[in-house]
Amino acid sequence: MMMVRKRSENLSEKHIRILQFLAEYQAKNNRPPSIREICSEVDISSTSVVNYDLDQLERRGFIIRDGRVSRGLRLTDKIKEVVGAFGDLIRIPVLGPIAAGIPLPDLQPGMTFFTENEANAVDIARSLLPAREKGNDLFALEVKGDSMIDAMINDGDIVVMKPAVDARNGEMVAVWLPENNEATLKYFFKEKDGYRLQPANPTMKPIFIGKNKQVEIKGKVVMVIRKMDTMRM
Repeated sequence: MMMVRKRSENLSEKHIRILQFLAEYQAKNNRPPSIREICSEVDISSTSVVNYDLDQLERRGFIIRDGRVSRGLRLTDKIKEVVGAFGDLIRIPVLGPIAAGIPLPDLQPGMTFFTENEANAVDIARSLLPAREKGNDLFALEVKGDSMIDAMINDGDIVVMKPAVDARNGEMVAVWLPENNEATLKYFFKEKDGYRLQPANPTMKPIFIGKNKQVEIKGKVVMVIRKMDTMRM
C-alpha cells in the first residue's frame, strides 16, 4: 500500500484521497480513471465536484488535464510530495534528449543503466510504474519539441522508456532513423509499404519510411513525467 503524506501544500484530505487513487489506478491499469470512477472511489456526490477538485489540483501543479482527450489526465512528478512508496524509490537515469539529429544510445532489452549524477536522473516510486514493470532496466529521455502535444507530452517533459527492438501498431516509441540522421518520439505503425511514424500534433505530418529503409526502435514509453518549472496559480 502507498504511504500518504500531507505536506506544506495544505491539501484537504479529499484532495489527498483523489491523488492516491489516481496514482494507484494509473499504476494498475496504465491509464487514468474516468471522472465517474473517481466519484465512486473517493465517495464524491457528483462529477461537477470532481471536476472542481481536479481543477484545484491542476492549479497546484499535481496533475495536467486535457479536455479534448478522453481520460485526458496525467500526474506530474510533484505528486511525490504527497503520494508515493517513499521507501521503494527507484532512480532512473536520463540518458539525454530525444530530438531530431541527436543519436540515441545503443539500448537493448535486458540492459541496466546507471548514473552518478542526480541532475541526470529521476526518482520514481516503484508503485507508480505499471504493474508489469519492475523498473530495473528503465531509462529516461528528455523530450525536445512539440510533436506529441496531443498525447499530453510537451517540450521539456521526461519520458520513461523500456528498451525494445520492435513494437506493435499504435505503441509510442523512441526510434532512430540512420538514413535521415534523425531520432524521434512517435506512434509506430507497420504498413504494407513500410512504416508510419505518427505525431500527436495536427500541424505535423507523419514520417513514412519505406520497407527497404532501416528503422531502429530503441524503446517504448512506460510513463511520462511533467517537469514543472513554475506552478500556475
